[in-house]
Amino acid sequence: MLLSKASHDLGDPRSAMTQARTAYICADQADHHPMRAWVRGLQSLISYWAGRPEDAVHYATLGTREAARVTGSTSTWLSCLDARAHALLGDRDAVNDAISRAGDRRESAVQDDLDSIGGILTFPNPRHLYYVAEAEVLLGRHSAQVERNAEEAVRAYETASQDEWAFGDEAGARTNLALSRIGSGELGGAAEAIRPVLDLPPAQRNHGIIVSVRRVQDALSGPENRTARLSKDLRTEIEVFSSAPTPSLPR
Repeated sequence: MLLSKASHDLGDPRSAMTQARTAYICADQADHHPMRAWVRGLQSLISYWAGRPEDAVHYATLGTREAARVTGSTSTWLSCLDARAHALLGDRDAVNDAISRAGDRRESAVQDDLDSIGGILTFPNPRHLYYVAEAEVLLGRHSAQVERNAEEAVRAYETASQDEWAFGDEAGARTNLALSRIGSGELGGAAEAIRPVLDLPPAQRNHGIIVSVRRVQDALSGPENRTARLSKDLRTEIEVFSSAPTPSLPR
């Protein structure tokens, strides 16, 4: 499980998925429903960041079936994973349905043994807000409410307890806010939102963060933004940032 997450962070989805399948076999042999559901979520996550949204939906669906007997936050995570994957596919109705299901499951969740362990095995509220904002932004919903939702996700990480904070997820929340502001024509606000991300040292530039900042780079390359001086400067800085990803593990 941890090997799979590490491989994913290093941008090796093939190894990550192989290790996740091994983790699923172990969870299945142990007849542990929450862990089976959680590993399906991990497979959905790997597929999402690898640019395979159909696979991400597939694994989120499998995990949701496993989660029928799960009370903890994993079921909320699976719905949020489903929302983000469908956002990449442009399926607005499916995104809305998944976000609604995630809210319902958050309200009815009862902590289980995975939540008690914490870390990547639980799905705290800041992360929930981040996933929902990302799904909305990826759908191209550039409205004042979407920007407020993205801002709320950033604030949630700024004030999160140590147990609920993760630098990668905060970086993702900040890039979503930048995307929302670019969509509204606020290049200065976008630059402010992404600045803490671009200041991350190379050791923290994992695969998900690289993909997220490149989304900002792509948005800045649109016809309405590409000639602005600030847009050019940010694109250049993102190019340099992306060229120094998280170092590979020693062999």
